[in-house]
Amino acid sequence: MHLRTSKTYGFMKNVKLGGSLLMAAALFSSCVEQTDVEMHTNINPDGTCTRIVSYSDVMSQEMRDTLWADTSRRHAEPIPECLQIDGYSYSSTTVGKGDTVTTTLIHNYENVEEMSSDVPVVLNGQQLQASSTFEKRFRWFYTDYTFTEVFSSIADKFLLPLADYVDDDVASFWFTGQPGMLEGLSGAEITEQITPMESAVTNWLNDNIFQLNFNYIVNHYDSVSNPPITREQFVAKHDSFRDFVMKSGDILAADHKKLLKDFFHSDAYGFFFDGTPSSQALEKENVKLLNVFNLSVPYTITMPGHITDAGTGLCQNDTVFYSLTGERLIPHDYIITASSRVNHVWAYIVTVLVVVLASVFVLYRRS
Repeated sequence: MHLRTSKTYGFMKNVKLGGSLLMAAALFSSCVEQTDVEMHTNINPDGTCTRIVSYSDVMSQEMRDTLWADTSRRHAEPIPECLQIDGYSYSSTTVGKGDTVTTTLIHNYENVEEMSSDVPVVLNGQQLQASSTFEKRFRWFYTDYTFTEVFSSIADKFLLPLADYVDDDVASFWFTGQPGMLEGLSGAEITEQITPMESAVTNWLNDNIFQLNFNYIVNHYDSVSNPPITREQFVAKHDSFRDFVMKSGDILAADHKKLLKDFFHSDAYGFFFDGTPSSQALEKENVKLLNVFNLSVPYTITMPGHITDAGTGLCQNDTVFYSLTGERLIPHDYIITASSRVNHVWAYIVTVLVVVLASVFVLYRRS
């Protein structure tokens, strides 16, 4: 079976999905590129908050007439696999250019802790885990607000730890852009630094893909008819078989059935990559692993007053922009934060009045 993809994911520019795996990705993947999902959080001065989720699908007029015929609540279909919106209230649905249907849903929360315990974004059927804090600091002339949301790392989704391949700073830089390790370097110097990073991270991903498939065969070895060697002997050949597979180039584009036959001189393992139920189950596991790189949800935040600090995000028109992606959750917890300030006009007025009254009082006393 040849596994290929039509989309690139950072360092995965040579990792490709295709054939039956591409079909599986359409069924089981998270937020794939044909479905636009966005999330917005609005924080109020009293700590209450609102989370707004929108998603879009292309729906023909015929499809809309059919699906919306017997319901007053018209929404885009299908609902993306990466969304868990059971507690959300319907807000609106609009039909835009090219039959693009966008549905917006809203959920109000009493506090940010409650909101982060109910993240609407799902990866492989499991909601992302997060925790939040909201701090309010009152000063006479202004009040400062800081919202922080920490999304838990999904490093445990990978069998082999990234730390075995690169140090923590390199891992963080590669997947999140932080810390800024390449500031001040020339293009040639950046290339010199990037190349070994890309090689190490690619080796990590390839080894994880190999390990997933190898473990699957080992765990289902009893289903192999007339195996050429025992399970224990198969496990013992792990390293030599891995080296043999890696020499083939792109591990996902390789013909795994042929590789197994060439290495073990037997067709016994071919059914794991030959359209059988076992093959389909294994494809599903591969798709789950690659879904981490499919997950991408633009995330915006608005706060009371004017934004004073956007953290590692971008700020435009007092809206903070972050990108909540699976890649950013790989090396460590992903921290999203924003700070804002509300100036107290009344405080300035009161202060001026006090100064004026005090001045008048002093002049009166002197006279």
